[in-house]
Amino acid sequence: MALSSDLVGFVGESLARGVTRPDIEETLIRAGWPRDQVAQALARFADAAGYPIPVPRPAVSVKPREAFLYAVMFAALFVSAFNLGALVFGFVDLAFPHPEDPPEAITRDGIRWAVSLLVVAAPVFLYVARVIGRAVASDPTARASRLRQQLTYVTLFIASCVLIGTVAAVVYNLLDGAVTVRFVLKVLAVGAIAGTAFAYYLRDLRDAETDPET
Repeated sequence: MALSSDLVGFVGESLARGVTRPDIEETLIRAGWPRDQVAQALARFADAAGYPIPVPRPAVSVKPREAFLYAVMFAALFVSAFNLGALVFGFVDLAFPHPEDPPEAITRDGIRWAVSLLVVAAPVFLYVARVIGRAVASDPTARASRLRQQLTYVTLFIASCVLIGTVAAVVYNLLDGAVTVRFVLKVLAVGAIAGTAFAYYLRDLRDAETDPET
């Protein structure tokens, strides 16, 4: 969604008159402007102390290479998280077998597939994340990439759904009296994976919104 020209113009004129950024933000939020739009409008201008007029920042655009890197990173993240969970589930099923489980050979085959995909996807995720991290360090405005924010929100949404489903499963099994060791271990695994991803990307998103360089 494009920012309102009235909003950007108001921010620019206020900065030119010497109004501080916190005062501008507070005034706009009281007037009903969404906090994220206010932050984006303020981010359009650099903090050039001593210069008589506001200095605009260059617009952040999504380049093909950037889009490719972000797509690969998040795809590798999802594959890694899913197969890490599948790996834990497989080991739990072997350690605490159940009469309704598939044959042990099928479980072991699933473990091999999970390990194979993890060996491929996890290094790809770590490498691409490192490349993107270096790019952001050299150009802090890259943190404001719309594609980065959209994929981050998708990740937060998926992690939230998984966490909600996990809690619902715990409540359901508690009410049914069917809480077992294998169930608890699987719940802890899912909660740890989804919770870690949610916490990390939520912090990353907050850092991007509050970083004065973006």
